[in-house]
Amino acid sequence: MKPKRIMEHIPSFLDADPFSNELGIKLESVSDNSAVLSLSVTQKHLNGHGTVHGGVIYSLADAAFAVACNADGIPSVAINTSVTYMKSIKSGKLIAKAYEFSKNHRLGSYIVEVYDDGGEKIAVFQGLAYRKSKK
Repeated sequence: MKPKRIMEHIPSFLDADPFSNELGIKLESVSDNSAVLSLSVTQKHLNGHGTVHGGVIYSLADAAFAVACNADGIPSVAINTSVTYMKSIKSGKLIAKAYEFSKNHRLGSYIVEVYDDGGEKIAVFQGLAYRKSKK
């Protein structure tokens, strides 16, 4: 069974994710080994300090990771992730850029860099995906 072409399934893949939709995560672009997603910060994304909640930043990065590692049509799921926060943000737009670091038939390693709309790096996320069988 040949995998689906990239853009045929990714929009519906992201649309089927109610949590990402609730957060307001948007698909900007996707290729066979990378993805760019964004989120416009609103009051609901802020924590008690008035900055974007770390869980929101993590969720945006995780969604970008999911899109990038599933873009080739082979179902993939996270088996390990980590995030490092570098700067806080209070408003504006977050942009997550995910790219493939390495991949074989069973595992894919990805880096996601999260930026503010001024281009400053907010966080770096690393994810390891298990690539399920093609069936």
